[in-house]
Amino acid sequence: MLSSLFSSIIALLLSCVVMTLGWVLAKRAIGDREKSSPFECGFDPIKSARLPFSLRFFLLAIIFLIFDVEIVLLLPILVSMLTSSSLSVMFGLFIFLVILVLGLFHEWNEGSLDWAQ
Repeated sequence: MLSSLFSSIIALLLSCVVMTLGWVLAKRAIGDREKSSPFECGFDPIKSARLPFSLRFFLLAIIFLIFDVEIVLLLPILVSMLTSSSLSVMFGLFIFLVILVLGLFHEWNEGSLDWAQ
């Protein structure tokens, strides 16, 4: 009986200390809200979230992701070329590179790679 009372008092005191510490730290963080707020993708998170999104930034990010995935797909093929120089692997690599270069020329002609006009 005495041990359960003692553990309840310790739990109550510990929770009060943690809540007080959180309250004190939250008061200090409110004054510094501008510095602690995240700044992503050129948006100010304090203002309205209904601002128009830059489509050119989105396209550039998608192109970056596509080229990133292409590199991930090319590296295992290059490693396998070191162990065995199979004609089918070389032909597949050549076709893949042709598709990549054609896609790059298409993006270049479309103007997706031009960030500033």
